[in-house]
Amino acid sequence: MERHFDEELNELKARLLLMGGQAESAVHKAIDALKKRDAGLAEEIFAADRSIDQLEIEIDERCLHLLALRQPVGQDLRFITSALKIVNDLERVGDHAVNIAQSAIKLAREPELKPLVDIPRMGEIATRMLTEALDAFVRNDAATARTILLEDDEVDHLKSQLFRELLSYMIEKPETITRALELILVSRNLERVADLATNVAEEVVFIAEARVVKHHMEDRSAT
Repeated sequence: MERHFDEELNELKARLLLMGGQAESAVHKAIDALKKRDAGLAEEIFAADRSIDQLEIEIDERCLHLLALRQPVGQDLRFITSALKIVNDLERVGDHAVNIAQSAIKLAREPELKPLVDIPRMGEIATRMLTEALDAFVRNDAATARTILLEDDEVDHLKSQLFRELLSYMIEKPETITRALELILVSRNLERVADLATNVAEEVVFIAEARVVKHHMEDRSAT
């Protein structure tokens, strides 16, 4: 019975990783479509999002099944309850990829506003954070998860830098406002992807150490 339960947990982990890989790929493809001004490539992300949504439903059902029938305790219980949160975070990453793809389609119809530098960098950091968080999840590696919590600041800095640059475009050339606002929207979606990767990392710490690090709760409990 115990071996069968371990197999079920491993399968749950594998499905979560599959979903994470698909969400990560969708963000990469959305940024690629934006850089290449390729509306056709952006359209492909909508189908990918449907697959992510289906995996969310499947994984939710697996988690509820395990909670109801296996009555897990300790780290197994933390793993399953955290999986329910992580699967929601990954579904939202897919939604943000769709939002970026929609912006890519709109911008492909317009003259290019500026070479993209900060947005691809934000996408690179955000997706790397997600990859590292999922790797930490697989290894039950709280130490790596904690380092990911610090990477979010760089994404925030790039978003602020891009906003200032685009604001100057809009002030100097009002005809660029629509395109500039679309790029600001893309940067906000990437910021949210980084935030969701941070959420996953926080759940890894919770699973491994039974410590809540969200909202700086760990710091508060120490004082």
